[in-house]
Amino acid sequence: MPEQCPNCQSVRIGKKNYGKKTAGVVGASAGSYGGYIAAATGGRVGASIGVAAGPVGAAVGGIGGALIGALLGGATGASAGVILGEVLDERVFDNYRCLDCGYSFSADPDSRDASR
Repeated sequence: MPEQCPNCQSVRIGKKNYGKKTAGVVGASAGSYGGYIAAATGGRVGASIGVAAGPVGAAVGGIGGALIGALLGGATGASAGVILGEVLDERVFDNYRCLDCGYSFSADPDSRDASR
Protein backbone atom coordinates (compact mmCIF):
# COMPACT_ATOMS: atom_id res chain seq x y z
CA MET A 1 0.00 0.00 0.00
CA PRO A 2 1.30 3.47 -0.84
CA GLU A 3 2.42 5.50 2.15
CA GLN A 4 0.98 8.78 0.94
CA CYS A 5 -1.13 10.41 -1.76
CA PRO A 6 0.92 11.51 -4.77
CA ASN A 7 -1.38 14.54 -5.18
CA CYS A 8 -1.55 16.08 -1.68
CA GLN A 9 0.91 13.90 0.31
CA SER A 10 -1.79 12.87 2.79
CA VAL A 11 -1.29 9.56 4.62
CA ARG A 12 -5.05 8.92 4.82
CA ILE A 13 -5.37 6.34 2.03
CA GLY A 14 -8.21 3.89 1.40
CA LYS A 15 -8.65 0.93 -0.94
CA LYS A 16 -11.62 0.66 -3.30
CA ASN A 17 -11.27 -3.07 -4.20
CA TYR A 18 -13.82 -2.83 -7.03
CA GLY A 19 -12.08 -5.57 -9.01
CA LYS A 20 -12.00 -7.95 -6.05
CA LYS A 21 -15.67 -7.38 -5.23
CA THR A 22 -16.91 -7.61 -8.81
CA ALA A 23 -14.82 -10.61 -9.81
CA GLY A 24 -15.80 -12.36 -6.56
CA VAL A 25 -19.50 -11.98 -7.39
CA VAL A 26 -18.99 -13.06 -11.01
CA GLY A 27 -16.87 -16.00 -9.87
CA ALA A 28 -19.45 -17.05 -7.29
CA SER A 29 -22.18 -16.87 -9.93
CA ALA A 30 -20.18 -18.92 -12.41
CA GLY A 31 -19.23 -21.33 -9.63
CA SER A 32 -22.85 -21.68 -8.59
CA TYR A 33 -23.80 -22.60 -12.14
CA GLY A 34 -20.94 -25.08 -12.21
CA GLY A 35 -22.11 -26.26 -8.80
CA TYR A 36 -25.60 -26.75 -10.19
CA ILE A 37 -24.20 -28.98 -12.94
CA ALA A 38 -22.02 -30.81 -10.41
CA ALA A 39 -25.00 -31.09 -8.09
CA ALA A 40 -27.05 -32.82 -10.74
CA THR A 41 -24.26 -35.31 -11.31
CA GLY A 42 -23.57 -35.67 -7.59
CA GLY A 43 -27.24 -36.21 -6.91
CA ARG A 44 -27.43 -39.04 -9.44
CA VAL A 45 -24.28 -40.66 -8.08
CA GLY A 46 -25.41 -40.23 -4.47
CA ALA A 47 -28.83 -41.66 -5.26
CA SER A 48 -27.33 -44.70 -6.99
CA ILE A 49 -25.02 -45.34 -4.02
CA GLY A 50 -27.84 -44.80 -1.53
CA VAL A 51 -30.11 -47.31 -3.34
CA ALA A 52 -28.44 -50.05 -1.31
CA ALA A 53 -30.16 -48.59 1.77
CA GLY A 54 -33.55 -48.45 0.08
CA PRO A 55 -35.69 -45.49 -1.04
CA VAL A 56 -34.78 -43.35 1.97
CA GLY A 57 -31.08 -43.98 1.36
CA ALA A 58 -31.45 -43.02 -2.29
CA ALA A 59 -33.18 -39.74 -1.36
CA VAL A 60 -30.64 -38.86 1.34
CA GLY A 61 -27.74 -39.83 -0.96
CA GLY A 62 -29.14 -37.73 -3.81
CA ILE A 63 -29.70 -34.65 -1.64
CA GLY A 64 -26.29 -35.02 0.03
CA GLY A 65 -24.51 -35.39 -3.29
CA ALA A 66 -26.31 -32.37 -4.73
CA LEU A 67 -25.46 -30.19 -1.72
CA ILE A 68 -21.81 -31.13 -1.77
CA GLY A 69 -21.57 -30.44 -5.50
CA ALA A 70 -23.24 -27.02 -5.21
CA LEU A 71 -21.14 -25.94 -2.23
CA LEU A 72 -17.86 -26.98 -3.81
CA GLY A 73 -18.69 -25.27 -7.11
CA GLY A 74 -19.74 -21.99 -5.49
CA ALA A 75 -16.75 -21.86 -3.16
CA THR A 76 -14.29 -22.64 -5.93
CA GLY A 77 -15.75 -20.00 -8.25
CA ALA A 78 -15.81 -17.31 -5.57
CA SER A 79 -12.20 -18.04 -4.57
CA ALA A 80 -10.99 -17.87 -8.15
CA GLY A 81 -12.91 -14.62 -8.70
CA VAL A 82 -11.44 -12.97 -5.62
CA ILE A 83 -7.89 -13.92 -6.66
CA LEU A 84 -8.45 -12.53 -10.16
CA GLY A 85 -10.00 -9.38 -8.70
CA GLU A 86 -7.01 -8.78 -6.43
CA VAL A 87 -4.69 -8.96 -9.43
CA LEU A 88 -6.89 -6.53 -11.37
CA ASP A 89 -6.99 -4.12 -8.42
CA GLU A 90 -3.22 -4.09 -8.05
CA ARG A 91 -2.20 -4.11 -11.72
CA VAL A 92 -5.00 -2.51 -13.75
CA PHE A 93 -7.25 -0.27 -11.68
CA ASP A 94 -6.49 2.84 -9.63
CA ASN A 95 -7.34 0.97 -6.45
CA TYR A 96 -6.21 3.56 -3.92
CA ARG A 97 -8.11 6.72 -3.04
CA CYS A 98 -6.94 9.63 -0.92
CA LEU A 99 -9.45 10.23 1.86
CA ASP A 100 -8.48 13.92 2.02
CA CYS A 101 -8.46 15.12 -1.60
CA GLY A 102 -10.31 12.25 -3.35
CA TYR A 103 -7.48 11.51 -5.81
CA SER A 104 -7.48 7.92 -7.16
CA PHE A 105 -4.18 6.28 -7.98
CA SER A 106 -2.36 2.99 -8.41
CA ALA A 107 0.29 1.54 -6.12
CA ASP A 108 2.66 1.42 -9.10
CA PRO A 109 4.19 4.88 -9.55
CA ASP A 110 5.04 4.11 -13.21
CA SER A 111 1.36 3.67 -14.08
CA ARG A 112 0.32 7.07 -12.72
CA ASP A 113 -0.72 9.71 -15.19
CA ALA A 114 0.61 13.19 -14.26
CA SER A 115 -2.29 14.89 -16.08
CA ARG A 116 -4.97 13.68 -13.62
